[in-house]
Amino acid sequence: MDSSTAARLIELNRVFYTRFGDSFSATRHRIQPGVRRVLESLIGDESILDLGCGNGELARELAQRGHRGPYLGVDFSLPLLRDAESQPEGFSATFKQVDLTQLSAPSAQLSVTGHWSRITAFAVLQHIPSAELRLNISRKIRELLAENGRFILSNWQFLNSEKLKARIQPWEAAAISESEVDAGDYLLDWRSGGEGLRYVHHFGESELQELAKATDFEVVETFYSDGEGGNLGLYQVWEPSV
Repeated sequence: MDSSTAARLIELNRVFYTRFGDSFSATRHRIQPGVRRVLESLIGDESILDLGCGNGELARELAQRGHRGPYLGVDFSLPLLRDAESQPEGFSATFKQVDLTQLSAPSAQLSVTGHWSRITAFAVLQHIPSAELRLNISRKIRELLAENGRFILSNWQFLNSEKLKARIQPWEAAAISESEVDAGDYLLDWRSGGEGLRYVHHFGESELQELAKATDFEVVETFYSDGEGGNLGLYQVWEPSV
């Protein structure tokens, strides 16, 4: 995928999450089972960088669990970040507007002393177009992560659902040719609070494994969760390679 096509897809999603941020947030007021499984592994004092934090549901769950470590949630959608600011008293959560496609920019300011012990990206990497951008982001995550830290991610497995597959739209609907995008790239519609389109990449285990290896990570755990069939989310835990 060339950079101009990637830029158009980034803008497509930017417009979507700006226009439909409120209606999208209204559908995201519970933690997915796979995320709960991840949270069970926490001690409670980890420093957490939450990439694509959305409306702050992860932070609220951490607050309810009495998490004591620092938390920073970043997202580019101002409507979602406005919802995220509503957090229980006593929990030290910070939120910042950051475009993940510009994660390496100095303005991101995501470092902490000793680096982050946990970095999460739940249903986020799927919205990053082009292998090059995903490599750049993964390298930056490796840089921000503590040596004994963990990067935990999930990606939407919408092809496992006939209902969700019915929402796939032709690329012409976004004035983009199929020849311009990569294998695994899809255009999905949105039907709540109006009609919209967003870009999503469908990851398989092997593609994520290759991305991890290319950026000095090792995949230490893979599991599926979420949805009626328990297979709408592909979760992985990455650790820095020794």
